[in-house]
Amino acid sequence: MRKKIDADYWIKKLSLIRHEEGGYYREIYRSPKQIPHSCLPEQFNGPRPFGTSIYFLLENEQISAMHRLKADEIWHFYAGNSLTIYIINPQGICSHIFLGADFENGEVYQAMVPAGSCFGAKLNKTNTYALVGCTMAPGFDYSDFELGSRGELIQKFPQHREIIEMLTHND
Repeated sequence: MRKKIDADYWIKKLSLIRHEEGGYYREIYRSPKQIPHSCLPEQFNGPRPFGTSIYFLLENEQISAMHRLKADEIWHFYAGNSLTIYIINPQGICSHIFLGADFENGEVYQAMVPAGSCFGAKLNKTNTYALVGCTMAPGFDYSDFELGSRGELIQKFPQHREIIEMLTHND
């Protein structure tokens, strides 16, 4: 008999742990080689690994809370159901990407979130899960991560209040 593959299966199988933005994650790759600070754009405050990648899983009502990164992040769909990545660029233009396996309905297996954008994600169906991966180059450094403040984001982008409230925690 085949084992039911659900969120708990992946959390255990991949040794995922809770992520502060929501969901679960585990870093699976961090380049041992570094890009010197002098070779990076001004938004970086030190050397960075060539690249990093993580597994990331959302289940049920969990969200990937709005946050900002200093490098582009590529999302990859692996298993489960689709999710929507909501992106607000620095100019206040909001867009979304459907990450999943249903190409006939506009979903894609990979999507890129541009550096400096505020973004978050939510499952498209309740009582499901999505297992994805996130890859960055230059690689992730915690000092490049900024969790979004609901109040500050609404003040800056009042036209996107509904999305911000959906994808942030109370301040």
